[in-house]
Amino acid sequence: MELAQISQALRNDAMTVVFFNVLLQQLGLPVPAVPTLLLAGSLVLAPEGIVPILAAAIVASVLADWVWYGTGRVFGYRVLAGLCKLSINPSSCVSQTEARFVRWGLSSLVVAKFIPGFSTVAPPIAGALRMSQPGFLLAAGMGAGLWAGLALGAGWLLQDAVQSAIATLDRHAGRALILLLLALTFWLGWKLWQKYRFRKFCAVPHISPDELLQALATEQPPLLLDLRGASMIADAGPIIGARVGEHDFLRDAVGDWPKEQAIVTLCACPEDAGAIQAARQLLKQGYLSVKPLKGGYEAWLQATRPAQQSTSAG
Repeated sequence: MELAQISQALRNDAMTVVFFNVLLQQLGLPVPAVPTLLLAGSLVLAPEGIVPILAAAIVASVLADWVWYGTGRVFGYRVLAGLCKLSINPSSCVSQTEARFVRWGLSSLVVAKFIPGFSTVAPPIAGALRMSQPGFLLAAGMGAGLWAGLALGAGWLLQDAVQSAIATLDRHAGRALILLLLALTFWLGWKLWQKYRFRKFCAVPHISPDELLQALATEQPPLLLDLRGASMIADAGPIIGARVGEHDFLRDAVGDWPKEQAIVTLCACPEDAGAIQAARQLLKQGYLSVKPLKGGYEAWLQATRPAQQSTSAG
């Protein structure tokens, strides 16, 4: 659809266009919503005309967040693990975002829309942690109002500049498309470069689940740091004998553990991303033997399941 057609659609029924645009974007589809909000704001003649459009944006955003909240409430940590696997950069692990969300609480939803990535995982985290639904909806509504209100207000205040920019883009649609494709190519290349750098970053010695089980049975077992998020631990249960840790507070989790004794880090992240980051951080702090568990929590479950089944059978 050309820019002129989008402008005409907004003039005819701005509330419907904004509603579906915001709904699809907040559900996770790669549909930009801020440009539509800016354009819609620039087409409003008086400030009070923004109110119904803002209401449509808030309802659409809260509805999408509520869907993600319900998904997290039903499926728990599996939704978060799936979101983490979809990330093109595995080092941005959901469990780290979750730990920060737990500290900040529902108030973080007010600013979530302004933090890339956080707005996607915050609603399912709130659902997985069984946070209050009325409180969630209130915080989500406030955040959506702030986000959409600023975009609509900026469009109205800068309506001449926005309209001029739209007209220029419409006259040079071919060049604009080429620039957009170049920008997307650059962004994708940058993300793939980050992924390549991360794979080199992963080149640290790991420990296998069998080796870990053998080490835990010795007289001087390693410290096992469980770096899964709170919702994953609540849903799947704790690991007996492990210490729960957060990436931002590793020293607190390690405590007075001797630096010459072994530490094993465990996470539920793709490619053991969080465990590797924690291991490298502890090594920099002077701990002599820190290894991430190869395969993470899923590998730990597979290695310990036979023992758990024989224990329950006995």
